[in-house]
This record gives sequence, C-alpha cells and structure tokens, in this order.
Amino acid sequence: MMQTVEPAQTKPIQYASPPTPPASKTASPSTSSSIVNAADDTSKMPISSHHHILIVTGPAGCGKSTVAKYLSDRYGFDYIEGDEFHPRANIEKMAAGIPLNDEDRWDWLILLRDQALTALKKGSKGVVVTCSALKKKYRDVIRTARLYDEDPNANVHFVYLRSDKATLLARVHARQGHYMKDTMVESQFAALEEPDETECKQLKDVEIIDVKGSIQEVQQLAGTAVDQVLVR
Repeated sequence: MMQTVEPAQTKPIQYASPPTPPASKTASPSTSSSIVNAADDTSKMPISSHHHILIVTGPAGCGKSTVAKYLSDRYGFDYIEGDEFHPRANIEKMAAGIPLNDEDRWDWLILLRDQALTALKKGSKGVVVTCSALKKKYRDVIRTARLYDEDPNANVHFVYLRSDKATLLARVHARQGHYMKDTMVESQFAALEEPDETECKQLKDVEIIDVKGSIQEVQQLAGTAVDQVLVR
C-alpha cells in the first residue's frame, strides 16, 4: 500500500496568480480542414520509454473527457475517467449545487494518482487521467506520482484546457442527465488557479490549450503539444 501524507488541517495556502502563459491557439482554417481522424498515426513517433502520466485538466465543460480519450487512443495509453472515482458523498454534493472543498478532494486526488501508478505497474506504457485539478496544490498532489513510481524518470504532465466562463456554461447547460450543473461551473471558475509561470516555465510540466475551436481543432492542438512532451 502506498504511503501518503495527508495535508495538515490548517489554513489553506494562498497561491499567487501571476499572468498565465499564452495558450496554444486554434488551428487556422487551412490546417483544420485536414484534421479528420480521431487519432493520428503515431506509430513512427519515437516516444521515450519512460512511464508517462498525462492529466487533462480544467473546469466542468472544457472537454476533458473528449480530449483525454483522443490522447489515450492516439498513444495507446490507458484511460482513467476521474469523475468515476468520486465517492458518493462528493457526487451528491455536486448534484445539489454544493461546491467541493479541499477536504472533499484530497482522498480523490490521491486515489487518481494511485490508480495511474497501478496501471503503470501492471504494464501500461502510459496513462491519461481526467481531473479538474483546479488549484496548484491539487496538481502538486498528482506530481508526487514521480516519487512513488517504479520508473525514477516517470513523466507527469498536465494538459490544461483553457476556456472562458460563457463557453463552459453553454456546454454544461447543453448536457443531458449529468450531475454537474450550471452553478458548479460558476464555483469551479471562481476557485480556478490557472497554471502559473513557475509551473509552465520552471517545472515545465503544463501545456495550455485554447478550447474555443472545434473538437477536431482542439484535439489536434493537444496532440501536437503532447507529441513534443513524449519524445523528450
């Protein structure tokens, strides 16, 4: 059983919010017309032999599941849908429009991290996980996977899907039968700490993808960004 250290029950750390680095922009019309398949041929791409954990992040409605499934198919990685691992109490809170707090999320984040590590231990060459990871300290929990993995050079990387609130609200409103309601978008957007300069330029483990384009365009942007990560 993996040893975990629970955060002390003290006043949450407040992280600074410096200007966020620019996102990968929507593909131009001339290039987007060629984006047809759900997953491009990567059979000849020299993916490094290290373990890879890709975390697709962002608030509700940004397209985490769609992009994560695409990346999973593209690279032949295992896929883990983070929402499926929320305890019943969390789901009931969100369905009632009550935002989750830090205490609600700690065990869930650790469980997602450990699920990814278990998949790697069983022989998967990589894992793609969906997780909102709204705050820097949440992403830091996932980052500790490097300490527990059998591969000392394991690669943990975040794909942050950036969107404006209006777009997220429209997408969530159009969903049928999902427990995540419009009010949860409001609360998640308010709690959101976008990846900062330290994460993007010092840790260099975050790719920011603009999701205003079509599904195919966003998938292509994400795939192109992750391609560069996997060959490092």
